[in-house]
Amino acid sequence: MENKKCEIINIDKAFNDALILAKKLYLEGSVFIYPTDTIYGIGGNPFNMEAVKRINRAKGRDLGKRYILLINSIENLLKYVEIKSEKHLDFLLSIWPNPVSVVLPLNMNTKRLLGTQTASFRIPNHRFCLKLLAELQMPLISTSVNLAGEKPLIEPSIIREEFSSMTDAIFYTDKKPYIETSTLIDLNDSKPVLLREGKFKFEDILRKFK
Repeated sequence: MENKKCEIINIDKAFNDALILAKKLYLEGSVFIYPTDTIYGIGGNPFNMEAVKRINRAKGRDLGKRYILLINSIENLLKYVEIKSEKHLDFLLSIWPNPVSVVLPLNMNTKRLLGTQTASFRIPNHRFCLKLLAELQMPLISTSVNLAGEKPLIEPSIIREEFSSMTDAIFYTDKKPYIETSTLIDLNDSKPVLLREGKFKFEDILRKFK
């Protein structure tokens, strides 16, 4: 689906309208920008290859690179991943919803659909995201709004100027933008491994792994 006119919606003023449009765009395989509990994200359906290709083109990234996926609940997450132990499950329950993304092993069906063994997931601590994800009941791509190798854009006016021609909608807020990415950890082995420190400190996250 090629980009037509980019819709610009303030979620503070039109929250429900924004949710309706975002869900419609997701189901159509479109691409949109939205606020999260970290920085702004570019989103779409991870199982729609055209949506993934459009996000890659917008960012100037290779197709093989993977994105963080947002999801609304542990129950929903378990449709896509294989949690290795009750300890890992308890850990995820203790850290979410929060700006902590976790690389997890996928189940057989999701491996086939995504063409990869693992994926990064997060339950975001953000009202708009959680409402949208509850409506979708599916994962949502969340990747920073920037060209590959450049700093993420956090100001709606600049995002609109740089990315409106490459996306179908920009959902924004008047609230002060976040400037930190999520902390990224790997939970494929017995203990969490830090891949990228972000908004939450790894040492604080480890305290929850009991």
